[in-house]
Amino acid sequence: MLLTVKMMKPFYTLQEGHELKLVFAYQYFSVVKGEEVYQFIPVESNEIRINLKTRQIENLTDIFVFQRGTRIFRIPLFQLLQISDLVDHLKAVSQFYVEQIQADEEEEAMNEEIGNLEMQNLYRLIDKALLEGDRDLFMQLTDQLKTEEAAQ
Repeated sequence: MLLTVKMMKPFYTLQEGHELKLVFAYQYFSVVKGEEVYQFIPVESNEIRINLKTRQIENLTDIFVFQRGTRIFRIPLFQLLQISDLVDHLKAVSQFYVEQIQADEEEEAMNEEIGNLEMQNLYRLIDKALLEGDRDLFMQLTDQLKTEEAAQ
C-alpha cells in the first residue's frame, strides 16, 4: 500500500524551545491511497512533534486516522513516514524553524566567542597596567573584570 500526501497544512504550529509541534485538524491533511482521497480525522493523534536540533520526529508511535466515507484506516506515524512522501512535506514545513534554531545557535556561539575575546583583552590590559605600574588603570580594569565575571 503506497500513499501520497495530497495536502498537508498544519492547523497551527507551535515552537517550544527546540521542539516544533505541527497540529492537524479536519480538512488540513489528506492522503491518496490507490486512487482515493482520505481525509485526516483527529480521533487519536493530531500532531507531529519534531526536534529541531536533531531533526527527528519524536512521536513515531502515534496513530493517525484517515477516512473516506464510512471507510477508515489507522496508521502509526512511523509507518506513514515509510510508505508515503510525508518526509518531504515535513521538511518543507519545518525548514524555516530548523534554520532559525541554527541561526540562534550560531549567534550564541559567536557572542560567546566575542565575550571570550573581550575577557582575554581585559586580562592583557591588566597585565600591561601592571608592567607600566599604572595603579589607577589597574584598579579600574580589575573592577571591570569583577563586573564582567559577575555578569557571566
